[in-house]
Amino acid sequence: MKKIDSTKRYEMLAERMGNGDMDRRSFFGLLGAAGIYAGVSGGIMTTMASQARAAGTELYFEGWGGVVSEALRAHAFNPYQDATGNTVVDATFGGEAEVLTKIKAAGNTNGHNILHSSGVSWYKRWVDAGYGSELNTANIPNIGNVMDAIIAPFKAITPDSLSAVPYDYGTTGIAYNTKYVTKEKAMELGANLLLDKELKGKIGAWGGDWANRAWYGALQSNQDPNNIQDWDAVWDKARENRDLVLKYWSSGAELMDLLAKEEIYVTEAWSGRVAALQAQGHPIAYMDPPNGLAWMESMFVLKGSPMAEAEELLNFMLDPATAIAVAEGQKYPTSLDPNKVKMTPMIEALPAYDPTGKMDKLVFRDPVVWNEVEKEQSKQWNRVSKGG
Repeated sequence: MKKIDSTKRYEMLAERMGNGDMDRRSFFGLLGAAGIYAGVSGGIMTTMASQARAAGTELYFEGWGGVVSEALRAHAFNPYQDATGNTVVDATFGGEAEVLTKIKAAGNTNGHNILHSSGVSWYKRWVDAGYGSELNTANIPNIGNVMDAIIAPFKAITPDSLSAVPYDYGTTGIAYNTKYVTKEKAMELGANLLLDKELKGKIGAWGGDWANRAWYGALQSNQDPNNIQDWDAVWDKARENRDLVLKYWSSGAELMDLLAKEEIYVTEAWSGRVAALQAQGHPIAYMDPPNGLAWMESMFVLKGSPMAEAEELLNFMLDPATAIAVAEGQKYPTSLDPNKVKMTPMIEALPAYDPTGKMDKLVFRDPVVWNEVEKEQSKQWNRVSKGG
């Protein structure tokens, strides 16, 4: 029997699924079997996948944990490992700042290869710090299915190369428990729902990102978040919110736990985490206030990583079957262009989903504006968060 290269086998299976000869469940089941090809030699069954794993490359991935990491592991990393023999070692971070600190302290990127990075602001920060790689997009043909509108902000920073591929997007809107807050009240107050004194002690907030606190402070002080003129007013609103907050959450898992247990009734929240709660049957509604914060995430490959293997993983992750399965699992829309790739009803129903592929109705953080004020304003948030 002629042996079939494991990656070629994957491509053949993907083509069969694309032609409608098998469904996605069968596709991932075949990839996840005990080796995707079994050869016979001297009457002894051997698996190419097992052989490949023995000599494979390790890729170190860091992400946000919870349902996001679970989706990536089940629908992307495990099938990729079975198809290639490489290993994805994934870990959870509380934020990219801690990764950057570790890398600077070590003086190298050893043990850090791919980050589930927070969009354009962090893309610029990693590149400016000298940790950007140069992807060979010829090795990532599936990047051709990614929305032009979501790639453009990255190309504006590095016109001649890319260090990352955009992977998903969402919004940071407001979640509220419909048992305690009506839709009418939420829509009337918008961002000011987070300042409702009647809900004191039942309000949550994300405390780990100064820029998020500032964005909502800008909305609450009637300012354009990408053109803040009165920073004192922004932090006054942050103080007002602070005095009503039960707890600042620091991860998506903690956000979901606080809402599910009804320890809090209202909080700003990540759209995908709310969608996950809704799928579990919790009475949590979600709204994006006017000029609410939209964001995109990328798979950022750090300088010094094994590039060929990283590019193969990115191409695998951008395969429509994989990207759609991950999007359904993590509840964030994929970066793939809906005009090129047919989306499922589940994805089309997700918060923040843009059916046009143009993303012109979403408001993103201007990386130049926000990165320039980070040093000063992040210190101000540290003071406010501690009672100042």
